[in-house]
Amino acid sequence: MPTRPSLPAFWEAQDPGATQDPVVAADLARMFADIDAIGHDPDRPGTGYHRSAWTTQDLALRDWFTREAHALDLEVGVDAAGNQWAWWGTAAAGTPGVTTGSHLDSVPDGGAFDGPLGVLSALAAVRHMKARGVAPRLPIGILNASDEEGARFGIACFGSRVLTGALAAEVALARADEGGTTLREALTRAGLDPDTYGPDPAALALSGTHVELHVEQGYALADTAQAVALGTHIWPHGRWRVDVEGVPDHAGTTPMDRRQDALLAALTFPSDAHAAALAHDGRATVGRMEVQPGGANVIPGHVTMWVDARAATEQQLDALVGDLAPWHPLQESLTGSTPFDADLRARLGGALVAAGFRAPELGTAAGHDAGILQNAGIPTAMLFVRNQTGSSHTPAEYATLADCVRGVEALEVCLTELAGRAS
Repeated sequence: MPTRPSLPAFWEAQDPGATQDPVVAADLARMFADIDAIGHDPDRPGTGYHRSAWTTQDLALRDWFTREAHALDLEVGVDAAGNQWAWWGTAAAGTPGVTTGSHLDSVPDGGAFDGPLGVLSALAAVRHMKARGVAPRLPIGILNASDEEGARFGIACFGSRVLTGALAAEVALARADEGGTTLREALTRAGLDPDTYGPDPAALALSGTHVELHVEQGYALADTAQAVALGTHIWPHGRWRVDVEGVPDHAGTTPMDRRQDALLAALTFPSDAHAAALAHDGRATVGRMEVQPGGANVIPGHVTMWVDARAATEQQLDALVGDLAPWHPLQESLTGSTPFDADLRARLGGALVAAGFRAPELGTAAGHDAGILQNAGIPTAMLFVRNQTGSSHTPAEYATLADCVRGVEALEVCLTELAGRAS
């Protein structure tokens, strides 16, 4: 008998009926169960998810999103940058709608909530609004953004950057994964035409405001009684590549004092990055390193490393990266400080308080598609759902079912406030 895909382990012992809304709880639990086995072995509890962009796993998630949206009688489409949209109602450039959603891809061995919570919460909110007979005045669109994590091709928020023109299509298509497959090849294998891949102003114009719900990727809510927070801004952040040259040679015959070992020279870089982050109250992580030629019996001749750097202000980030100048870091991506729309934030904050929420405001050091859309001129806001452990990009990511239901309820408040009700 085939094994039933398990619910995320942190929900298995929870009673959906014990939450504020058992209907929403059951819906969320069902959807998470639907996708649990995609990129994840349900017989190995405690392990994470592998859902890189345009892989078999990612395509299965995209197919699931389409089926789920069609079950809600939503109109599903794909923009020129490969992002999926599901619309409740028909948006037009002159009368744009309200959009929400997030992404379904993951980092290697990632958690269950980073991304999927926003997509599944959006679907749950629309389903619940329909069941309650809500008829929004404006159309509501749900986004499943492609390659938000950047785990495969090395640039975060890939789909939204290309959609908005922040990343040139020709640059994107030439990016290759660790196996040498370019995005152009990956799109072709997925059945998309890479020659039409690029920015899509018409699709972008359909969004008048955007609200992204996301699990909090930090510790601000973990020790509080608040299940939901309203985002204020995204820290400036980027990725830089560092190359270190050496001379490849025989591991057995080359004397130790005659070696030019690239890896040995490169090993001090993570410590330098760590020190720079401490000095400027920022974050710096060297999480990926490639050694060439890569043979166990060959002295490394070339090392490539990537550093992810972030700080609360652009001045701090500049100073942090400046400390690494001797390594000649090559910038591959950079997103400046992104404050979310102040008027929208005030409006949604008032609506949440009126609905009985005590939603504190907080900034985030994590990047999001919401930041790309805000920088493209779309008034954007973010909701964060409490992460009990504070951990993210790891299987330790933890949000209770009750908190996730509360997040859906908060999202419904925001969508109703922005989309209104048909008279």
